[in-house]
Amino acid sequence: MPNVIGTAAAGFQDASLWEEAKKKSDKAIKAMIDKALKNTTVTVVCVTYGTSTRKYINYEIDQSLAKGNGLVAVQIHHLKDENGQTGKPGAIPPQIEANGFKAYKYTTKDRLAAWIEEAAEIAGK
Repeated sequence: MPNVIGTAAAGFQDASLWEEAKKKSDKAIKAMIDKALKNTTVTVVCVTYGTSTRKYINYEIDQSLAKGNGLVAVQIHHLKDENGQTGKPGAIPPQIEANGFKAYKYTTKDRLAAWIEEAAEIAGK
């Protein structure tokens, strides 16, 4: 995301494991997701076209809810990729709003930080 310079500097743990996970079995991928969720209090779901139908998104969201994490969905389809292209908006996974959490369209790192804090408060963290 533009303007987000290092998750450590922002005080967040980056739990993105996709590149490594693509080479693993279902069981191994779920174990990686479980490990990535350790020591987290909020799960940020980056949403673009196809997010809600990705194979492991429901598992990650369900595991986040099971451990009491807050959730926030952040639409990123309007951000340019490495080729200068933007994507199509995607559906917000239904577990977000069904559990009292919110979805936003990415604007700035400060707003993202505020949304994460809000999700933590909603979750009682």
